[in-house]
Amino acid sequence: MGSNTRKRRTPLAVKVTAASAALALGGGGLIWANFYASAHEANNGGKWGGNSTKAAAAQVATISCPDVGQKLTNVPNQARKDVDGELANLDRQITEAYQRLATTRDAQTRDASFVQNTILQPLKERRQNILDRIKLEITRVGGTAPGDLDTLANCTGTPASQTTPGGQNGGQNGGQQQGGQNNGGQDQNGQQNGGQNNGGQQQGNGGQQGSIGGQAGNGPVAADFVDITKVQPNVKAKPRNNRNASRGTFTTRCGVNANKNHNTDNVIVAPGVKNGAHHLHDYVGNQKIDAFASNDTFLQGGTSCQNKNDLSSYYWPVVRVQDGSQDFDQNSDGGGKEGNVGKILTPVQAQIKYVGSPTGKVVAMPQFLRIITGDAKTTTNGLANANAHWSCTGFENKVQLTEQYPVCPQGSKVVRTFAFQSCWDGQNTDSANHRTHVAFADANGNCQNGFKAIPQLTMRLVYNITPPTLANGQVKNAYAVDGFPEQLHKAATDHDDFISITQGNLANKIANCVNRGQNCS
Repeated sequence: MGSNTRKRRTPLAVKVTAASAALALGGGGLIWANFYASAHEANNGGKWGGNSTKAAAAQVATISCPDVGQKLTNVPNQARKDVDGELANLDRQITEAYQRLATTRDAQTRDASFVQNTILQPLKERRQNILDRIKLEITRVGGTAPGDLDTLANCTGTPASQTTPGGQNGGQNGGQQQGGQNNGGQDQNGQQNGGQNNGGQQQGNGGQQGSIGGQAGNGPVAADFVDITKVQPNVKAKPRNNRNASRGTFTTRCGVNANKNHNTDNVIVAPGVKNGAHHLHDYVGNQKIDAFASNDTFLQGGTSCQNKNDLSSYYWPVVRVQDGSQDFDQNSDGGGKEGNVGKILTPVQAQIKYVGSPTGKVVAMPQFLRIITGDAKTTTNGLANANAHWSCTGFENKVQLTEQYPVCPQGSKVVRTFAFQSCWDGQNTDSANHRTHVAFADANGNCQNGFKAIPQLTMRLVYNITPPTLANGQVKNAYAVDGFPEQLHKAATDHDDFISITQGNLANKIANCVNRGQNCS
């Protein structure tokens, strides 16, 4: 998803120098200090960057389309369900076009115009039809569609060199090329190392040359990994608490999805659409969340949480290790049919904690509040909404990665962390683009534009993963987060979803605990 006018980058996503970050390291601090880490590092140094190979610049690695959903910030409530359905159709079209791209590599080498004429132009025409329907749905109920909606029909082919960490890592965001810039400035450490055929496995492309790596031919590649011991400290200090700060915490224990509650839906973004996510999620908390769940049914869902008043839904894309094995969904939509392959890993820990604001008291979350943090489409959207944080146990207070997966040293585990938006507009439980009703606090921890501070949801997922190995520009036994197939399993596409569903006055109890400076569970 793209940027919007209310979103401000969380301090997690501020690029810091090694020198300034080092000043923040002093004292042990809690593991939750990692929520103020750098987000746009591009570490290709050491043995990991030096061994990567470079593909031909002309190779089209993936398809980049403007994210229409992020343009639709003012859709009347009466039209949202139909518009969300059409946006899901756009995602399906991109998935199908990418699959055609991935299975026609030989034809592409013989005909320089093949991609444009047989994939991109037909895709543009189909997208235009859906954009016309979206405009009709909005105007039918008295709304006004964005005037530039038609400009979002065109998609482009993104070269491999623009999809790697430190490279251009962009594509189109509202129809504009991001060009090789990270966070408003050129990344001098960037390398265009993509396009390698890593791991020697080309199952997704039938063994054709031109694979971009990974067990299914759609990533990850060697440049998507970095030896964390070679990365300079980059964690920034948290904002200092003032005397009115809400210093408490509330921990909810909901398990690690050991019961394998999975689906490829996303009821927030694509309600009523089966396989609307095009990738598999782990679910903890509410046990009956799928595309067809609604506010009327959430309260009957049951919960995996120890606190039975916590019926909230916490869900995230699964992590898989690409060791040549397959899982139960190898022949399913959202699974192997869409490039999400390998053995699904269950976290060994899933820590869910609500924390306070450094500048004042918080208000309780409203029932059915929906929040998405991060962006599943950063490979083509750019990093404006990226909120992925990867690290290793023993390094969390020092190094956080957004654009690369860590290779952890012996005895260390892989850690994914999320810090959700902590400011709420005080009125809406959702918004048309699922972002503008919530926002991140500013660098000092203050909510802007009249938004109110709510308990900040933080999550920490820990995995036992055998470190990938790199040799001759190829990665073996890579791991990666599930995602849309055209997003190439990049680390920056990691994201997390949440629906607040409580009973027994739990939402107020959480806020009161945090405001009183207590540590509750």
